[in-house]
Amino acid sequence: MRSILNIAAAAAIAAGGSAGAAAADKINVGICVSWPGYAMLEVARQNDLIPDHDLKITIFEDPLGGHAALAAGQIDVYGCTAEYTPLVVDRGTDVVNVAFLNPSYGVDHVILSPEIETADLPGLKVAAPQAYIGHLLMGIWLDSEGISPDQVEWVNLNADEAVGPMMSGDLAAAYMYEPWISKVLEAKPGARSIVNTSDPDVLKTGIFMDSLYMNKNFIAENRDAALAVLKARWDGLGYWSTHVAETNKAMAKFLQWPEEDIGFVIGTNGKSFEGGIYMLDFDESARLCGVLEGDGPFGMANGSMVDSIALTNEWWIKLGLMDKKIDAAAGIDCSLMGDLAASGYRQELIAQ
Repeated sequence: MRSILNIAAAAAIAAGGSAGAAAADKINVGICVSWPGYAMLEVARQNDLIPDHDLKITIFEDPLGGHAALAAGQIDVYGCTAEYTPLVVDRGTDVVNVAFLNPSYGVDHVILSPEIETADLPGLKVAAPQAYIGHLLMGIWLDSEGISPDQVEWVNLNADEAVGPMMSGDLAAAYMYEPWISKVLEAKPGARSIVNTSDPDVLKTGIFMDSLYMNKNFIAENRDAALAVLKARWDGLGYWSTHVAETNKAMAKFLQWPEEDIGFVIGTNGKSFEGGIYMLDFDESARLCGVLEGDGPFGMANGSMVDSIALTNEWWIKLGLMDKKIDAAAGIDCSLMGDLAASGYRQELIAQ
């Protein structure tokens, strides 16, 4: 659906203080990349849906840097992709994945350069951000084609960073999402998408998923604030669902995206965009956590969050990023979702 901390982001966070020292009314939130799926807390902030707390939101454009800041307690809450969860456990950091937010619904692609065929890839450069959704997608696709990870030259680039090298012909293939896919396909005749995350068998696994992470110390020391943030995230989603045009416009300004590109990722029907992302409502996410009865969408079973993280761990081992199996449940804390469910909070969003 991504290193060293971005200097400007680090400076902004340093001014905000650490999670353990933060006052209850001030919450430091990180977003790993400029992405509509991570913007719902900004929607909540703009619309005063969390009035007792002051959200300080930083966009990193550096997924690993954001994870480092969360682990260090420089931020309290972090929106990013779920496939980092096994690494959280392996490294023993004070971080947990508290909710699945949305599966990739075809937005994540591998783009092949013109005049390159799959059989040509061994020995050539392929781009994907390390330990991020693109690394996983690229590796799984290469494996399906009988190409092992050590047969290609990996270049650690996010989608926006890969555009220039794709244009210049320096890359044979690259992980991308919109709006960068369209830019490359329009500018490079013959370039083509060869795999994406809309496949039903892929959706069922839940491994290409955005998540909300929190620092464990923040939860322990400010549980009421953690619950307020979690609720505000779903309230922000609900606001978007009933005020789509207005909210997509505000999102574009916040993320510095063209307004039309927002719709091509998150959609305009208040629920999803096929070829983009599918927004889990609270009830769907709670079922994947196992704190509400019933199964999730796309064949994802009740409580399957743990299984999805375990499967990701298996792929990271296969791709050489990890060397051992971890306890997937140790990277997840569904108690906050459980508390919201127990309080009677419910949300079911229907496409308009």
